[in-house]
Amino acid sequence: MLRKNKVLNIIAGILFLILCGMLLCIVKCNRSADPVQTEGPADVPADGSWLLSYDGYTLDQVVILSRHNIRAPLSGGDSLLAKITPHEWFKWSSDPSELSVRGGILETIMGQYFRKWLEAEGLFPENYHPDPDSVKVYANSKQRTIATAQFFTAGLLPTAGEEIEYGVEFDTMDPVFEPKLTFVSDSYVQAAKSQIEEMFSEEIDGLADNYRLLTDVIDLHESRAWADGSVSDFSTDDTQIILELDQEPGMTGSLKTAFSASDALILQYYEEEDETAAAFGHDLDRDEWKEISRIRDVYGDVLFTAPLVACNVANPLLKEIQSEFGTNGRKFTFLCGHDSNIGSVLAALDVEEYDLPDSIEGKTPIGGKLVFSKWMGPDKKEYISADLVYQTTDELRGLIILDEYNRPGVCHLRFKDMKTNDAGLYPVEEFEKRIQ
Repeated sequence: MLRKNKVLNIIAGILFLILCGMLLCIVKCNRSADPVQTEGPADVPADGSWLLSYDGYTLDQVVILSRHNIRAPLSGGDSLLAKITPHEWFKWSSDPSELSVRGGILETIMGQYFRKWLEAEGLFPENYHPDPDSVKVYANSKQRTIATAQFFTAGLLPTAGEEIEYGVEFDTMDPVFEPKLTFVSDSYVQAAKSQIEEMFSEEIDGLADNYRLLTDVIDLHESRAWADGSVSDFSTDDTQIILELDQEPGMTGSLKTAFSASDALILQYYEEEDETAAAFGHDLDRDEWKEISRIRDVYGDVLFTAPLVACNVANPLLKEIQSEFGTNGRKFTFLCGHDSNIGSVLAALDVEEYDLPDSIEGKTPIGGKLVFSKWMGPDKKEYISADLVYQTTDELRGLIILDEYNRPGVCHLRFKDMKTNDAGLYPVEEFEKRIQ
C-alpha cells in the first residue's frame, strides 16, 4: 500500500511560504528591469487558452508523467566528476542528486501555470480542494522526485494540502519508476544490442565534435584525472552496452564519462547567473550549449529508447498510466520520475521524432512533462492529446513567471501509424490499443 509522506508535506508547506516571498521579489525585480526577451512562445492564443485548447472539446482528465526539476549533479566529493576538470563546480544549494532551491521555485511556477490552465478549461474550480479519489500525486521515492511533486502540487493546489504518495522506502527506487529489465535471455540480449547498434552507432560516431567542445570547456587535459590516467580523450568507438536482469541498462566507455560532465555542465548553466562562469570562463553561444547537451541526449537514447529495451523497462509505468485513465472519478494524475521514464515511455508508444524549440535539451528537458489529456468531443466521443510541456532555457535561467503572456514550451506529439481526427486528437480506443 502506498504511504503518505506527511512530514515532507509540512516541511514543503513552510518552504512554499518562503518561496512565495522569493518569487515576489523576483517578480518585482523583473518588472523594474528592462523587459525580458524570452525565446518561448509569447503570443496570446486567439482562443484565450493558457496551454492546450480544442474548440468545441471539453477537458475530462489529465495524466502527467514528469521529470524532476533542476538537481545537483549525481556525484560530488572526490568523484571522477570532481577530478575531470581543474575548475570548481557550482556550489549547489543541495546535496548530490537532490532538488535544488531553484528547481523547487521553477516547479512551483509550473504548478501554478497548470492550475490556471485546468481552471480555464473547467476541470478544476478555483481554489480546488479535491475529493480523495479525484487527484493522485505519486512520485518515485528519491528526494528529487518527491520534492518536485511536492513543489508542483503547492503551485497546483496551494490551499488543499495534497499529500504525496510514494510506494517504497525513502531514497530507494520504486519498481514502477525504475527502468530496469524485467525479462532477459541470451537471445534477447543479442537482439537488443544489435538493435541499439543499428539505431545509434552513427549517432555515437557523430559525437566527435561534441567531445572536442566538451574537452575544451572543462579543460580536460589540465585535470587531475588526465594527469593520473583516470581518463583519456573521449572516443566514439569504445561504448559497450550492459543488459542484465533486474538492472537498469548500463554502459562503459567514453559516452558514459562524457555524459556525466555534460549533465553537470547543463545543470550548472541553468543555475549560474553568469553564462561565462557556467562554462568555466569560455564564451559559449546557445548552439554550443546544445552541442554539449547533445551528448546527454544520445546517452539517454542509447540506453532507453531502442524498442526492445523501451517496451521492457517502460512496462510498469505504461500499466500505471493505463490504470489511471481507468480509475473512476479520477480527474488529474501527476507521476514524477526521471528522464529515462519519459524517454522509454515515448519510445515504447512509438512516438515520431520531435523538436523542442527554445530548449538546449532535445529530448527530455529538465522538469519536462509528458501530458496525456482526455477530451470529450462535440460528437460525444473521447479523444487523447499527447504533449511535451517544458520550461524554455530562458525561463529556466531567468526564473520567469508563467502566464498567458509567458507560456512554457509545448510540443504536440504524434504517434506513428495512428490517425488523428480533424482537431489533431487520437480516438481514446486507439490510444488504449497502443498502450496494450
